[in-house]
Amino acid sequence: MSVFTDIMRQGLESRVIPARTQQARDWYRTLASVSPTSPANIVKDERKVNNVQMGQMYFFMYDPKLKDKLPYYDTFPCIFPFNTTNNGFLGINMHYLPLVYRAKLMDNLYNIASDKRYDMNTVLNISYKILKGAAGSIYYKPCVKQYLNSHVKSRFIEIPANQWDIALFLPVEQFQKKTSAQVHQEVNKQLARNLWR
Repeated sequence: MSVFTDIMRQGLESRVIPARTQQARDWYRTLASVSPTSPANIVKDERKVNNVQMGQMYFFMYDPKLKDKLPYYDTFPCIFPFNTTNNGFLGINMHYLPLVYRAKLMDNLYNIASDKRYDMNTVLNISYKILKGAAGSIYYKPCVKQYLNSHVKSRFIEIPANQWDIALFLPVEQFQKKTSAQVHQEVNKQLARNLWR
């Protein structure tokens, strides 16, 4: 049984309906943040595809081209791709945000979902213009990353919309050169500086 299915099953048993209610979202986020899982389990058990669709959520293994020059990087991104490039795509990697800002950004992003069914066909109608406007204030800024197709090291694990809250808060980020706590502390400082501009 996959980690997402297991958490949703626990929600049903606890009478938390997997719908877009604040109660359900808070419950899934709490449980996901303490779920004992790993990238290897997700890669092994979940639905995999060869290409990304703009506005959908994915996990994948990644080895950055310029990793020697980067102060830190995530080798297991949790992204919403939103723009293609000649040799890859731009995406919002939610792992770069501390949990409280991750929740705030995601709550705003739900407002630009293509529909309210929250199933495999639901995507975010996302662009730079939308990000700079109603979809998240400054919280998107530390998350926008470019990914090269040639440096993707696994198939893409596609996450349906009714499991986004779970995926967002699973403790599976794989930061290199710094710990998650150090990355989030630095992002907090960056966001604080932007708030005062």
